[in-house]
Amino acid sequence: MVFKSVYHLSLRAAQGFLSSIVELMKLALPIPDYSTVSRRQGALHVAVSALLRSCPRHIVIEATGLRVYGVGDWRVWKHRVCRRRTWRKLHLGIDEATKEIGAVELTGSHVHDSQQLPSLLDQICDPIAQVSGDGAYDTRACYEAVLQRRATPTFVPRRTARLGTGKDPTGWRAARHGILQQIAVHGRSAWRPLSGYTRQSIAENTMFRFKRLFGGRLWAWRYATQRTEALVKCTILNRLTQLGMPATICIR
Repeated sequence: MVFKSVYHLSLRAAQGFLSSIVELMKLALPIPDYSTVSRRQGALHVAVSALLRSCPRHIVIEATGLRVYGVGDWRVWKHRVCRRRTWRKLHLGIDEATKEIGAVELTGSHVHDSQQLPSLLDQICDPIAQVSGDGAYDTRACYEAVLQRRATPTFVPRRTARLGTGKDPTGWRAARHGILQQIAVHGRSAWRPLSGYTRQSIAENTMFRFKRLFGGRLWAWRYATQRTEALVKCTILNRLTQLGMPATICIR
């Protein structure tokens, strides 16, 4: 799966590639048949783990779409073919400091982003200091899931959001009221860097690297196999991140 994802090889091509490497190294290692790998891929257990940290994490939540099935845009235009396309949603929880992926969920395209935030947080065992997300996560369930982890929720409220009429809000309402009050005092543009929400760009950059390296689609057909494929790709991306990230220097 790793060679197939990194080198963009089909299962048969990956088998031939590994057989050639083993032959050149003069090793007596059996290479499984591509059909065996295809059948067992759905039951493969893959754990996406990040390096341990001593300080609490700032987790940035983001989701993107991956195409599973559908004819290309050129074919649709040329032959007037109009077939329904299938998409999967890839939900990621990314560490703002290390750029590593700490939590992964793959769902259908109809699943709302906010529904997966509690399960993403359950995958992270380390302490969490802050959870950031866009306006899609501005829901009661998301606030409560973050507060249960004793973390600070930083979600962009809707443009129509207003302070409640209660005098002493508690729980998730108090956390959301605090964000609305900060926006009322400083303005929405100034609130973003003050709250740390601008680190949301880390998630967008991770999605960009994911699609540049692996493409914007999943090759597997069954859901269980697609989930394994997504987990393997996230594990590879974590390994590349741990090897080193480029240093950006501003030149004036």
